[in-house]
Amino acid sequence: MAEYDFDLFVIGAGSGGVRASRMAAGFGAKVAVAEELYLGGTCVNVGCVPKKLFAYAAHFAEDFSDARGYGWDLSGTVFNWQRLVENKNTEITRLNGIYHNLLSGAGVTLVQGRARLLDSHTVAVGDKTFSAERILLATGGWPFIPDFPGREHVISSNEVFYLEQLPKRCVVVGGGYIAIEFAGIFKGLGCQTSLLYRGEQFLRGFDQGIRDHMVVTLQNKGMDLQFNTDVTRVNKQADGSLQVHLKSGEMLETDLVLYATGRRPKLDGLGLENTAVKLDDKGFIEVNDEYQTTDPAIFAIGDVTDTVQLTPVALAEGMALARRLYAPDEYRPVDYNDLATAVFCIPNIATLGLTEEQARAQGHKLDIFESRFRPMRNTLAGNPEQSLMKLLVDQDSDRVLGVHMVGPDAGEIIQGLAVALKAGATKAVFDATLGIHPTAAEEFVTMRTPSRRD
Repeated sequence: MAEYDFDLFVIGAGSGGVRASRMAAGFGAKVAVAEELYLGGTCVNVGCVPKKLFAYAAHFAEDFSDARGYGWDLSGTVFNWQRLVENKNTEITRLNGIYHNLLSGAGVTLVQGRARLLDSHTVAVGDKTFSAERILLATGGWPFIPDFPGREHVISSNEVFYLEQLPKRCVVVGGGYIAIEFAGIFKGLGCQTSLLYRGEQFLRGFDQGIRDHMVVTLQNKGMDLQFNTDVTRVNKQADGSLQVHLKSGEMLETDLVLYATGRRPKLDGLGLENTAVKLDDKGFIEVNDEYQTTDPAIFAIGDVTDTVQLTPVALAEGMALARRLYAPDEYRPVDYNDLATAVFCIPNIATLGLTEEQARAQGHKLDIFESRFRPMRNTLAGNPEQSLMKLLVDQDSDRVLGVHMVGPDAGEIIQGLAVALKAGATKAVFDATLGIHPTAAEEFVTMRTPSRRD
């Protein structure tokens, strides 16, 4: 008889957990995965997917306005929040079914319920226990809301997708990509929107040129941006409205307060104290380069570790771990260099490789190519919004170190350029590439003269 019930028991059926489960089962391992909430994790249910669907909905307001310049009369348009939420729910249910079929089709045993570690090889789910040679922790992250008076009156990005009504006024607290995205969604859907951030400027860690450009762009859209401020308390009024009190002494009246102040590893009640798993000083699970924790039988991937919190990263880590454990001849480590990512605010941001600040910190002497222009689509519309495109080039090697963009379809454009950077493209290669005319993307291969040089 087998010593264990399973070769691999995965806790968490999000992006990384599902990928690791499927791949390991495909390599012949006997695999189970436990999930207490929903298949697909944050990304599918309360993250990337529904958020982008909401961003599409918000962008239609600008599309309808711009259409007038192209001869269309779309007066009398009406937005129905309930219809958007219902259609979103239908799509998420469809995706949940796909994830279920992917797991069952791969031969993975799906266990519904909250999993808890009893020791290094034993997991309890409800009143059942399962033994496994190896255990993988892939429970992801959970929104963090600080403690302050009136905390019970605010919501996180988990609840925002299920609001019964669209608020007329909203306050978004935070300065990361989630805060920027939801502030843009609410503003696009017609809400009076304020974005509050305790720091000097939002999007910390992004290229400074991108950050500066977005401040001007969002202010031009009529969004209220308040930096170097924080909430001291939130009071609920008899009519259901909220009073948001700030450290400055100012008070905002609103109908909704959304906190997007970061996420923390979802580890509560997981039973780590029954194992040798250790956390680092930030509260993440410590792992080595092969995703093994300080308990040799337990592994961890994705947002429970101090890695880049992106769905494709979790997917890549899940695949790499499955190969290393069960198909070592096919193993290759995850390359975290030249990562591309997008922020689906309005307009979109996409970034790839190093920021200007990171490149200089690494000692590179830079040629900086930068272009600001009004996209062709905005001309007849009378829309003054400008796009920004930026290339960072190492003077010594001519290699392109970073690509950054604000503008329509930025994510789609930068994804293609990510292949070029991964292949080591130089500025000479960009210059030798003929553009597709007329497109915005051609600007990346037609910038010839540096805007600035070190």
